Amino acid sequence: MDYDHEHWMQIAFNLAKLAEEKGEVPIGAVLVKDNVVIGEGFNQVITLHDPTAHAEILALRDAATRSYNYRLPESTLYVTLEPCSMCAGAIVHARVKHLVYGANEPKAGVVASQGHFLEQDFLNHQTTYEGGVLQAECSLLLSNFFKQKRQR
Repeated sequence: MDYDHEHWMQIAFNLAKLAEEKGEVPIGAVLVKDNVVIGEGFNQVITLHDPTAHAEILALRDAATRSYNYRLPESTLYVTLEPCSMCAGAIVHARVKHLVYGANEPKAGVVASQGHFLEQDFLNHQTTYEGGVLQAECSLLLSNFFKQKRQR
């Protein structure tokens, strides 16, 4: 069975909810190759005391460990929020073929909001991308999380 982007984004969304349960910013990511999950992650910067423990980085690490390879060609990364510069760089270095994200990140997103990092000529690998998959759900999860944080 060939699943669509919404199916995989729903899995990333469920991972984002796990992050929220731990008090982390609710962002989830799942890496897929040949219609199979090869890596997954959710934000754990607080839990792991690690500023690099973003959902995307943890999903890439998981996939690299499982596949015994730091290169992840022909894979698609689904993430609930547009990646930051650190994560976009890691996506390129891992040779991810395609990126699909949910909500735009107007402050720090470098795929479309604050720049077009993945389209830079100096990159030695080109990752295609698509945004807006389950955008409303992903945006609402983040908005509600920060609203609750402000009320505490």
